Amino acid sequence: MRKLTWRFLLLTLVFLTLCRLGLALWLWPRVQPAGGLWPILFGGWRIDLSLLAMVCAVPVLLSPWLGHRDWPTRITGGWYRLWWLLFVLLEVSTPQFLLEYDTRPNRLYVEYLNSPQEVSAMLWQGYKGVLLLATLGLAVLGWAGCRWLQARRDAVSLKPWLRAVATASAFVVLFLAARGTLDHRPLNASKVAFSDDAMINALPLNSLYNVLHAIRGMTGERSAAQVYGAMPEPEMHQLVREAAGIAGPPLDPLHPSVHRQQASAAPAKPLNLVVIVEESLGAQYIGTLGGQKLSPQFDALAEQGWLLARAYATGTRSVRGLEALSTGFLPTPAEAVLKLPRSQSGFFSLAGLLGQFDYRSRFLYGGEAHFDNMKAFFLGNGFDEVIDRPRFAVKPGFVGSWGASDEDMFNELHHRLLHDDGQPRFTMAFSVSNHSPWEYPAGRIQPSTPAASVENTARYADWALGQFFARARQSPYWENTVFLVVADHDSRVFGASLVPVKHFHIPALILGPGVPVRRDEQLVSQIDLPPTLLSLIGISSTHPMLGVDLTVRQPGRAIMQYGDNYGYLQGEQLLVLQPQQPAEQFHYRREGETLTPAAVDPALARLTLAHALWPSWAYNQQRYAVPARELQPRSTPPAPRRRPVAAER
Repeated sequence: MRKLTWRFLLLTLVFLTLCRLGLALWLWPRVQPAGGLWPILFGGWRIDLSLLAMVCAVPVLLSPWLGHRDWPTRITGGWYRLWWLLFVLLEVSTPQFLLEYDTRPNRLYVEYLNSPQEVSAMLWQGYKGVLLLATLGLAVLGWAGCRWLQARRDAVSLKPWLRAVATASAFVVLFLAARGTLDHRPLNASKVAFSDDAMINALPLNSLYNVLHAIRGMTGERSAAQVYGAMPEPEMHQLVREAAGIAGPPLDPLHPSVHRQQASAAPAKPLNLVVIVEESLGAQYIGTLGGQKLSPQFDALAEQGWLLARAYATGTRSVRGLEALSTGFLPTPAEAVLKLPRSQSGFFSLAGLLGQFDYRSRFLYGGEAHFDNMKAFFLGNGFDEVIDRPRFAVKPGFVGSWGASDEDMFNELHHRLLHDDGQPRFTMAFSVSNHSPWEYPAGRIQPSTPAASVENTARYADWALGQFFARARQSPYWENTVFLVVADHDSRVFGASLVPVKHFHIPALILGPGVPVRRDEQLVSQIDLPPTLLSLIGISSTHPMLGVDLTVRQPGRAIMQYGDNYGYLQGEQLLVLQPQQPAEQFHYRREGETLTPAAVDPALARLTLAHALWPSWAYNQQRYAVPARELQPRSTPPAPRRRPVAAER
């Protein structure tokens, strides 16, 4: 067993080092300015030895006592072979994952296992070559490693006193290696981080370590206070209320964010609300926002409505965008609330609020709504129905790996809006086409080469959007509906910074009766959109959202969760919180998308920390809801005092 353990340790360390070296050389243009190879290799050896010490602990401690016997040796051989295959699987998966997400495999790697049908279809349709190479690499490396790790028992048995000494010595060595440091906190990912580039900080880790760390984090609902540190609750509440423009004492001490919002519009009758969520359609694909010229339809629509030219997503995943747009909830380092257990009912949502005003609400999705727990969350929190692809009334003409094409989703949306009765409706419609493996119907666009690319699906998504609005303008529902077109997040978010701000920039366009026609350059977040929509459709209400009604106030800030990093952009100053590390501040310049280190403003650091901590507090204490005594059911929306929409800035 002793020789077997040494073989396993040597084989795994060499393999992980070579993989890490290969990744570093591949990414050398980003690695070299961050500090070169040594921090990556040295930090990597610390991480590898820590994980390997935990993997080998039981066999090593039992080896002096059982290593000369056959059956323990065979079990140990199987144990090491299993871990070897896991190491190989994760490292073989790393290059493609890194291309997609600019980091090593993490919690997304595990979460996608919950949707095997969609993910397997995506991989087969878009990544056959990658799958073939990965399978071949796994087979060859797995076979070679298993051959090297053939079980061999120790030749002789140790004397009893030597067994005790060997066990004690091994325990000390294993403990120190697993702990990885003599500091008061054991080794973790932040201990080997050395760059302001989040991807570079992932290179010292091995991918199995990263996935296991993610699984451990997923077993609990991480509180932001455990990640970023704590602050007094009264100060936290005061800071977030002031930033949201909430004046006066709380309406309810137990629900400190709950406040009354007076609508700035007073339509003659209740207006319908349609929120169109475009999958992965970041500003980089929108011509009028300075991106690639792939969006002639959106660009034309932007001249006819209220274009929020500096809107920013709260995260990098669909559930994070849906969280912000459907509930107005701030992001956290934990899961989005769509997937957390305490928010599956009784959690505030736009649909639940509008239900007080006799609105019916629905979520319409081109895929299958069990993905990311969307169906359970929405039905548990105010939506009256969830319409996914199997429930489409209009048969889809093209179904890809993730579901019905965008034009099919818009056909269904148009059909539903045409056949609605007179009751006001809130519809949230979510597209799927602009997602790898980049599938779309033929004959709709003039594709570039290669045909299966994000540029072409962005073109197609724009084409489908234009087709829908061309029909919508000729339909009876146009005159009494406010539309929001917004992305959930950008695609392939990456960058050599702790928070790559430019990849949080998304399109956001509001169209409809009473909506001002202008290009608005104020800095806004996804969480500001729900309160603004309430104001535009004339709903004065009581709610807990901390976003700002953009018809009456300028927030001048955007909030971004990037993995475990929390970014708060105020004007041109970006404050970044990282796990168990001091805050860092940068001067952000849109021209050239540069971040220059700056002195930390203590007031901005406290404001950022308050916003990072508050949603975890609200979730854990189950305070993101409107107290029953503040609910005001009524048959028709109130007629608020008219206030003008804010003048063009």
